[in-house]
Amino acid sequence: MSQLLVAHGTRKRDGVAMVGELARQVSKVLGLPVRVAFVDVLGPTPEEVLRSLPVDQPVTVVPAFLASGYHVRVDLPAHVAASGHPDVTVTDPLGACPSAVQVVAARLVECGWQPGDSVILAAAGTSDPYAQSDLRRTAAMLSAVIGERVELAYAATGEPRIHDAVAELRRRGARRVVLASYLLADGLFQDRLRSSGADLVADPLGGHPAMVRLIANRFKRAGVPLAA
Repeated sequence: MSQLLVAHGTRKRDGVAMVGELARQVSKVLGLPVRVAFVDVLGPTPEEVLRSLPVDQPVTVVPAFLASGYHVRVDLPAHVAASGHPDVTVTDPLGACPSAVQVVAARLVECGWQPGDSVILAAAGTSDPYAQSDLRRTAAMLSAVIGERVELAYAATGEPRIHDAVAELRRRGARRVVLASYLLADGLFQDRLRSSGADLVADPLGGHPAMVRLIANRFKRAGVPLAA
């Protein structure tokens, strides 16, 4: 059996390195190798990796995405089909789920968030209605965890944009504005969060130990055995 972690991709070396380190940490938990592929910006693509794997062994693919958007519902299945591999299982993405929200909350605490701060869940953005629904549910779950209203804003596609949401909270008299990064790895979108004018910006989720456990559990639930 082979394991494949599929992420979006970024031109930032730190972001690529974070995804690679995430796969290495998951590999340690499973006791099995975890390969990495990217659906955009750089390679190898899922199709390329799947073509390189033995056709007589099943492959489990975990989409390292925080919502069920276009890349998860359209791009990744197209890569799987084009690869011709006969035995591929694709798990659910990493969000929206309580485990991912707990990582967001932990990152908020790490960056200095305090009760009473105004919080924005900062996502990459999407025009996909399924992903939009996932993001709204995630913001609602985060609100329940921290006991404060959480706004939702986007670094790219979608409204409101991050800087506009920050400015609006300032106009409402917010004492401090904190961005809860809902991004897996560092990259262009995380840079946009840092330049938004917020008082505090949480780190991306990828390097957190709980994210490692979440991904490892996705593989386990799909039937990936733990190595002896």
